[in-house]
Amino acid sequence: MCGISAALSLVVSLFFLKYWQHTRERLFAAFAAAFAVLSVHWVTLGLADPHSDTQYYSLLLRLLAFVLMILGILDKNRQARQRR
Repeated sequence: MCGISAALSLVVSLFFLKYWQHTRERLFAAFAAAFAVLSVHWVTLGLADPHSDTQYYSLLLRLLAFVLMILGILDKNRQARQRR
């Protein structure tokens, strides 16, 4: 399941990267980076020992991905307010 999640996260990342190339919208770049980090998260989770004490490092990757998404949304909202 981790492999499937990693592959699909990478596909979604490439999808957002394609739209970023067309529009140069920073929101798409942030989401592309976030899903690439999530892909790395799933790979490390799949390769890690389930009984290891260092599994929380993988969760830090997930946290980074969600922070990137939030920053992208906040940046988009800030841009919209400045245009008005």
